[in-house]
Amino acid sequence: MRVLVVEDEEFLAEMIAEGLRANAIAADVAGDGLEAVRRLNDDVYDVLVLDRDLPGMHGDDVCRRIVHTGAVTRILMLTASGTVHDRVEGLSLGADDYLAKPFAFEELVARVLALGRRARPALPPVIRRSGIALDTAARQARRHGRPLRLSPKEFAVLEALLRAGGAVVSHDDLVEQVWEEHVSYRTNAVRVTLSRLRAKLGEPVVIETVSGAGYRVAVEPGE
Repeated sequence: MRVLVVEDEEFLAEMIAEGLRANAIAADVAGDGLEAVRRLNDDVYDVLVLDRDLPGMHGDDVCRRIVHTGAVTRILMLTASGTVHDRVEGLSLGADDYLAKPFAFEELVARVLALGRRARPALPPVIRRSGIALDTAARQARRHGRPLRLSPKEFAVLEALLRAGGAVVSHDDLVEQVWEEHVSYRTNAVRVTLSRLRAKLGEPVVIETVSGAGYRVAVEPGE
């Protein structure tokens, strides 16, 4: 899942982004409405965490623009005002959810995950394939009943591959879905993460490399 956090308070923006990354969610940050629009034109995001009071372009106008384009991006609007009138007004602009500051971070993560599921084709809460059971809500993974201790990036890569249902996921698609905007992530990060993930999944090897195309989760015999 890829999220764009749009917040002009730099400390809060980075705190939200780092917390999302710790939950296996790729998060980029924009400091104003104009930068948010530029990023949304360049990349595809599942969820937008959007502060309402923004410099450059007001959050309401960013929200209207996204809704007008028909983008699949889901919008979680943040604001310092939590009155019923403000919530109704924010939702009437086309936002999918509304959260008043200050908020509990656990609630923000839960709402982002829920919106992310709505931005994609519906899947069961636990994705199963080749002996792997991935609980996307509880952020837990098992293989043949054995718990897997996965890093956030390993979990996110495994989720992206399982969501593909056996189809090949390219290197670039994995980078787009799992990693934030950072040049160094586009070198050997995918290879290293896949190597560690394969080791943790154990035998038989279930993540296949398809030469010149990408990666996929194979079907175990008997499935």
